[in-house]
Amino acid sequence: MQTIEPAVEHAAHVEHPPAQADFWRSYVFSSDHKVIGLQYAVTALCFLLFGFLLVGLMRWQLAYPGKAIPLLGPMLHAILGEDMVAKDGVGRLGLMLPDLYNSFGAMHGTIMVFLAIVPLGFAAFGNYVVPLQIGAPDMAFPRINMASYWAYFLGGVVMLASFFIPGGAAKSGWTSYSPLATVADMAHRWNGQTFWILGMVLLITSSLLGSVNFIATIIQLRAPGMTWMRLPFFVWAMFVTAFLLLLAFPPLEAAAIMQLMDNLAGTSFFLPSGLAVSGRKLAISGGGSPLLWQHLFWFLAHPEVYVLILPAFGIVCEIIANNTRKCIWGYRSLVYSVLGLGFMSFIVWAHHMYLTGMGTKIATFFQTTTMIISIPSVIILTCLFISLWGGAIRFTVPMLFALAFLPMFGIGGLTGLPLGFNYSDIPLHDTYYVIGHFHYVVAPGTIFAIFAGIYYWYPKVTGRFLNEFWGKVHFWLSLIFMNLIFLPMFAQGLAGMHRRMYDGGATYAGAADPSAGVVGLPQFVFGLNREISHAAWLLGLAQVPFIINFFVSLTWGRKVQSDNPWGATTLEWQTPTPPPHGNFARPMRVYRGPYDYSVPGADRDFTPQNEPGRA
Repeated sequence: MQTIEPAVEHAAHVEHPPAQADFWRSYVFSSDHKVIGLQYAVTALCFLLFGFLLVGLMRWQLAYPGKAIPLLGPMLHAILGEDMVAKDGVGRLGLMLPDLYNSFGAMHGTIMVFLAIVPLGFAAFGNYVVPLQIGAPDMAFPRINMASYWAYFLGGVVMLASFFIPGGAAKSGWTSYSPLATVADMAHRWNGQTFWILGMVLLITSSLLGSVNFIATIIQLRAPGMTWMRLPFFVWAMFVTAFLLLLAFPPLEAAAIMQLMDNLAGTSFFLPSGLAVSGRKLAISGGGSPLLWQHLFWFLAHPEVYVLILPAFGIVCEIIANNTRKCIWGYRSLVYSVLGLGFMSFIVWAHHMYLTGMGTKIATFFQTTTMIISIPSVIILTCLFISLWGGAIRFTVPMLFALAFLPMFGIGGLTGLPLGFNYSDIPLHDTYYVIGHFHYVVAPGTIFAIFAGIYYWYPKVTGRFLNEFWGKVHFWLSLIFMNLIFLPMFAQGLAGMHRRMYDGGATYAGAADPSAGVVGLPQFVFGLNREISHAAWLLGLAQVPFIINFFVSLTWGRKVQSDNPWGATTLEWQTPTPPPHGNFARPMRVYRGPYDYSVPGADRDFTPQNEPGRA
């Protein structure tokens, strides 16, 4: 295993645990930031697995439309009933009906974004690592921190419960567009969409509580000497992310309450006059604006993209600095770029709405801001790439995931540029091109960074390493199958394949008749659905080594020989392993920047921040 074990052995650490805290207060209703971080991590990983299961079932329907799902099909019928699962043409039970496909699509997006990736990247890593990196004993408001987790947990429970109510879960996409979100399941008053809104209110409340806590902690609880320009870049990323959540989520929470009133109380905040469903005019007051919902949703949802990616930038920066054994290149450029990203993310949201008929002047403004916001991202990637130059690179498992993140995020960013121009976005809007673009940012992008962070900080949390061999198996299989899934989607999107086709475009492909002048989806584009689905299922199997490795290493993993097994410079590696209640055996004082690697004249190739000397 390619790691550096410093000669400094474990010191005689003196822990000061809370007085006789019982199991429930220590591990369930704990106010310790490390326990809360682990609660977020375990819960979010479970939601990540469940979200992947949903899309795995959807991929069967896209690859083999009209055929019953093997093995799991009868089970779905027993759980969800005949309104969602039926028999196929040859009498086999397990055919996914359109309503269930729509529910799985809406809940896959919701779960992955709001219940899995954001809680993992921001809440789990942030809660555990940020107080340690700034030398704090805990978060500024420990009980608010606990309340934040439980609001998140209850929001997830409400979302999951919606699968089992009459009518099933929400069917209006993860964007919950009005008026579809109000009229999609009007037969049931307390329907899946209502549960979706209630769950979102809880999740938004959780994020607001957490963001206030992070901002207060980073401003107020930094160790002596930890000036702003001595903060690790990971802390800067979390700081900006917290502001994004604090400023962008309240408009969506207000919009969710208004949509809830439209659904239950007969208001028309988002329902226009003259609205008719199936030829029948609805008895509503009218006068509302569906576009208002889109503006309020995307005002949150585009900053949310950076809520997904900024923690990933922070994680990757820490790992690259540590595994190149050199100071990160352009630290101040990284900091100013992440601040610029945070600001610009609030003035680009309407590039999701070119099809709403906005005027050319407004479209030009949002096209311009969308191009400008790509500049800070390019600067961050450039700094990380240049940091590799001349480094003594250690190809550890965390480093492999971090290195793969760079080109994968680059592909996601470059393919987003055509979507920023209205003339190219209009034909690509709602096609599989958009799915490919977004998932390159989030899947081999953010999720790879999350895996890198797990492999990197696992020894600090548990005192043991994850197995190196199985980690590399996990990495290479994930990298191959991720690209086999999402790269063909660009071809499908450019051919015009719509993202919401229940049968994967089979009807559209079958309608093509060039001799009659009827244009349809090319058959080879439809055929890509099977290859993509096979790659998706294999990607699921590729996670089995990680899951086994994760749990087996808790007991059988190789033990660390010091508190700083990677030879790192930041303060989290100066705590006992695992960190006790209160974190540090002695008060921390910071004397230098976060990335003093290979300093000329030093006796080691790393100099911790708390080591006195010339900064």
